[in-house]
Amino acid sequence: MTRPRVAVAGLGDSGLLTAVHLARHVDIVGISTRPGLVSGRELGTRLTRPDVWARDHWVTFDRYRRLDGVRTVHGIVTGVDLEDHRLAVTTADGQVTEEPFDVLIVATGVSNGFWRRPGLQAAEDIAADLTAHHARLHDATSIAVLGGGAAGVSSALNLAATWPDHRIDLYYPGDRILPHHHARVADVLQGRLRGRGVGLHPGHRAAVPDDFDGDRITDAPIAWSTGQAPVTADAVLWTIGRVRPNTSWLPSSLLDEHGFVRVDSTLRTPGYRGVFAIGDVAATDPLRSSARGRADRLLAHNVRAELAGRPLREFRPARRRWGSVVGAQPNGLEVFTPRGRSFRFPAWTLRWLLEHLIVRRGIYKGVRHASGGR
Repeated sequence: MTRPRVAVAGLGDSGLLTAVHLARHVDIVGISTRPGLVSGRELGTRLTRPDVWARDHWVTFDRYRRLDGVRTVHGIVTGVDLEDHRLAVTTADGQVTEEPFDVLIVATGVSNGFWRRPGLQAAEDIAADLTAHHARLHDATSIAVLGGGAAGVSSALNLAATWPDHRIDLYYPGDRILPHHHARVADVLQGRLRGRGVGLHPGHRAAVPDDFDGDRITDAPIAWSTGQAPVTADAVLWTIGRVRPNTSWLPSSLLDEHGFVRVDSTLRTPGYRGVFAIGDVAATDPLRSSARGRADRLLAHNVRAELAGRPLREFRPARRRWGSVVGAQPNGLEVFTPRGRSFRFPAWTLRWLLEHLIVRRGIYKGVRHASGGR
């Protein structure tokens, strides 16, 4: 008996985990612009300790045990025929192919700054980016971080901890940092930023040039639409949350007015049987929280239920952001709850308990060591 065919467009955090949960039940083809998982998480660690970040967040697909039966294609999706159930894909070597499917999962994510860009990348391109961004900030003596969300706060705090002799300033448009987190989280991390000597500058909104989307580290003077005098720094990080969904290959009938994929509470696109979306590209709620809310297991259940004609479960989004904000620190990893409370994994637990047992075995169902035993 032929098994259903599921195409997963995008193998970032959400798409990969959904494929992990489905791999034993359906035939999967996963299309990815990278030759492995290159997570968009933990920007501060990525910039300051790229080797540590890469160990846990840049993982080739062949290392995931549950993907052994999954066919992965290093390429970019360029179109879809929803009537004939086929994806158009341009592979990394320039070949144009078609991938048939019974169910389509859209998990192509968003473009957001220099660390989450669209387009194909090879392994050497990823390594070059990690090295170049780290070196650029290492050589700077003053760094301005624009944006008070999690990426900006994580960057500022990790930069200050790694290079205490650098001048680090964080500029953000509101009255406080982390506007989508509980106020307790903002208070705690604001105190830590001050303790590290980070200059905090509320009420500053950068005047972003029309032809600039934050896709590189700059050094030009920063102009403000809020009226302050321009500011200069050796390096400027643009973490302003100007996200752009990677959906140019989809028909407009699937998208909302901002270009995100319309979904109902089951993560299915209304009016299109067998089309689902998950992650930052899915218009689940204002925070687009299906990625951080670990909806991958629910989506895998709903795909199987759709194929079997069973009822689908509903995704209930969180009202606030939660989780780790600044990543692992020398004293461990602090995780914040939606209510603003926190708990800490001590430093000694991070490698074997958290990363190997909970994440690699529990969440990803088995991850092989990299070559060289890493």
